[in-house]
Amino acid sequence: MYLVESKGGAIACMLLALLSLGTWPAILTLLERRGRLPQHTYLDYSITNLLAAIIIAFTFGQIGSTKPDSPNFITQLAQDNWPSVMFAMAGGIVLSLGNLATQYAWALVGLSVTEVVTSSITVVIGSTLNYFLDDKINKAEILFPGVACFLIAVCLGSAVHRSNADDNKAKLRDFEMAKQEASGPSTEIGTNSSKDLETNVTDETSTKPKEGTARFLIELENKRAIKVFGKRKIIGLAITFFAGLCFSLFSPAFNLATNDQWHRLKQGVPKLVLYTAFFYFSVSCFIIALILNIGFLYHPVLGLPKSSFKAYLNDWNGRYWAFLAGFLCGFGNGLQFMGGQAAGYAAADSVQALPLVSTFWGVVLFGEYRRSSRKTYLLLFSMLFMFISAVAVLMASSGHRK
Repeated sequence: MYLVESKGGAIACMLLALLSLGTWPAILTLLERRGRLPQHTYLDYSITNLLAAIIIAFTFGQIGSTKPDSPNFITQLAQDNWPSVMFAMAGGIVLSLGNLATQYAWALVGLSVTEVVTSSITVVIGSTLNYFLDDKINKAEILFPGVACFLIAVCLGSAVHRSNADDNKAKLRDFEMAKQEASGPSTEIGTNSSKDLETNVTDETSTKPKEGTARFLIELENKRAIKVFGKRKIIGLAITFFAGLCFSLFSPAFNLATNDQWHRLKQGVPKLVLYTAFFYFSVSCFIIALILNIGFLYHPVLGLPKSSFKAYLNDWNGRYWAFLAGFLCGFGNGLQFMGGQAAGYAAADSVQALPLVSTFWGVVLFGEYRRSSRKTYLLLFSMLFMFISAVAVLMASSGHRK
């Protein structure tokens, strides 16, 4: 079994996990914006997410000879370690619920803000729990200022969402007014100016809309699977906060599974190695995703159209992208746990600064915050500054597990 034993190796794992976990949400968001049903996408994603855990278990989990206190993956499958297995599977359940919720929050709130708020809640609650579970191996005087930065970012993220929503409403209102003025009656004196305005509006609607404009928002609404116009802002934020609460619990549950701080294992039974724990974690994550998403095919939420399992099997539009997202998430989670086992799970929660990556993809791929107000930009930059500070501080707090 391969274990990361150095602080440098742990930080490398965290950085790779940060890149992977910040990229897969952008892929799922892209598919939703292209009109693919989120139930179909998540089922595909869940398959490769589980496959990634199996690959990690049969490679890293089988390297080297087995030892009494750290058995290899296959050896440990037959051991009486069910209390730790239950903790691992509980972590997989809450992670699956959180990921499923964020699928809908990305559409209602936006990729960047959703990732900011959920990640911040994860660090504020999850890192605090992990600090005490890890017997305080992280430097408290460094760790908790980092947690405070994330807490500030929660408030800033909510403010960005409200400000950007107000900007979009203003764009749509101005666009409708321009259309009405162009099509409305005109006096003889204002005939030329009215014709000019009508010509301008016609020219604008005959070309490809620019990102951030009202026409861009309208065309996106027409193409995407989850319709957001008319939805109350509180619905998206409530889903986002629920997801953040779920995310905050999965890392402490995995911590308990691999380190048995509550002494639930029988005497002489070795602790669950991280690869075995990750396998059970991913199995429960897959089972919950399968049950809920098959249910959502026939009983959809948020006004989505009904589907069926047969329709899902025949839907190959974007399937390979969903498979890629599952691999990125699976390997990202595995790397996070490998780093956490060496440096402490509180420090490994620094990968929850993944909104730095997601915001990049959100701006580059989806044109989020294009042509927004100065207030929105100021809040966005302040939020990102808090995240940059937080990830640096949390990584600096990492200790070394004895």
